[in-house]
Amino acid sequence: MPTAKQLLTRIAIATYLVLLHIAVIYLVGERIAQRYTSIEPIEKSSISDPTEKKSIPTPLPVPEEFADPEEANSNSNIAVPSPSPLGPSTSGLIIPVVGVKADKLVDTFTSSRSEGRVHDAIDIMAPGGTPVVAATDGEIVKFFDSERGGITIYQLTPDKKFVLYYAHLQRRADGIAEGMQIKQGTTIGFVGDTGNAGPGNTHLHFSIAAITDPKHFWTGTYLNPYSILKSGGYPQ
Repeated sequence: MPTAKQLLTRIAIATYLVLLHIAVIYLVGERIAQRYTSIEPIEKSSISDPTEKKSIPTPLPVPEEFADPEEANSNSNIAVPSPSPLGPSTSGLIIPVVGVKADKLVDTFTSSRSEGRVHDAIDIMAPGGTPVVAATDGEIVKFFDSERGGITIYQLTPDKKFVLYYAHLQRRADGIAEGMQIKQGTTIGFVGDTGNAGPGNTHLHFSIAAITDPKHFWTGTYLNPYSILKSGGYPQ
């Protein structure tokens, strides 16, 4: 039968072995924890934050009614032909929708619109897809897509005194681009119902504005296109 001293010795050895195992388990667990916690910052540092985008240049300014830079269309995929010089021209404007005669025009200038707005243009009704042509010679000064106007084109006249605005287009014609010089009668787009025209309400929203500075083509005094197109004259 073991003596009391031998029992105490055995108990001490057993306690030591238990503590040793606990220490080993603790050290192993700590190493494993360090291994996994050290991986996380490395992985995070290798992931790019999608919100850290480079700043996007502000698009060219447009009329306040349609100012929405996020909807601006760069049209960078359209090849720009070498512009041909055009001298100032004051020949009469033509109706910018193919097949529409003067007696079919309706004077909607200054008609009331939603949100208390006044219609500063005329609406030329035509089937969707009907070609829209340049009412006079000039320069395609701006393409713009907006919630109200839909697909639009701004054209500067050769004398740089007026801006013609074509809106609610189904699409723009192939081969035209901003900065391009065009001749009267050139197809620049097609009648549509984009923007706030309303589904199926296909027409061309056409306006004429007298400007004082071509660099600020979006500010000007609107003229009634109806009388000008009806007479085949030129804006005064």
